[in-house]
Amino acid sequence: MQGVGALSSPTCVSPSLPSISCNHLNPCNTFLGRRNSVPTPNQNQSPTKRHQSLSLSLRRQYTSFTAKAAAASSSSVGSESYAEEPATRVKFQTPLTLPGCSTSLSLVGTGYREKVFAIIGVKVYAAGLYINPSIFSKLDAWKGKSAADIQENRSLFNSIFQATLEKSLQIVLVRDVDGKTFWDALDDAISPRIKSLTPVDQSALSTFRSIFQGRPLKKGTSIFLTWLDSSKMLVSVSSDGLPSGTDATIESQNVTFALFDVFLGDASVSPSLKASVANGLATILK
Repeated sequence: MQGVGALSSPTCVSPSLPSISCNHLNPCNTFLGRRNSVPTPNQNQSPTKRHQSLSLSLRRQYTSFTAKAAAASSSSVGSESYAEEPATRVKFQTPLTLPGCSTSLSLVGTGYREKVFAIIGVKVYAAGLYINPSIFSKLDAWKGKSAADIQENRSLFNSIFQATLEKSLQIVLVRDVDGKTFWDALDDAISPRIKSLTPVDQSALSTFRSIFQGRPLKKGTSIFLTWLDSSKMLVSVSSDGLPSGTDATIESQNVTFALFDVFLGDASVSPSLKASVANGLATILK
């Protein structure tokens, strides 16, 4: 940082010109936002003393300036609202605005997906569930219920799914994953939840599969599954922040419900996500 070097040594005053005041000639004052903040050197002091006095004054002002700048920067960063998933340390933005949604969605809970290899649990991704806030008004029957009651109540999650308002699941990878491997794992969870595939279901699954085939998914990639209603879901993949559009539209109630059930059904692939969502709903519905 060039400004640091300029302010750490008294280059604005030359010992050979002790009579020159820094009040109007010191460019460091402009950088600090104080044009006349450095006092005129005491003419009764020796050039060395004047030199040291001015240097000390500049260092104090620079320290004050950088402290204020750091505070301002922290405040700016803090203006965005985030919630951290504790196991993976992934941060989820709240609220969130996504393509195809009529309004900002509220984060209700977060969790993670873990796969076990040779008895060792390996975290694959973090996940956060977002809901259109208008859905909460449709859940009056569960007001005052505990998180445990909510978690065990399948009908509550069915009500959220059936609501013709947006819900979105953000999946954030915490390690590199091959696209085909990711899809195969997802398909293995979806297929058993559909008793008999219709041509519409098969077409929807084929569209879904095509998003990931031959596509490497790097650590930090986000996959957004956004349910617009019970039979229509948008899929967006983004390797850098929020998506600007959608990669595919899935139109099959069997497929969209099966995917919702994968994460929020009785046998959730992420128990931590479902428990967190139950806690979030219990807090909202007090």
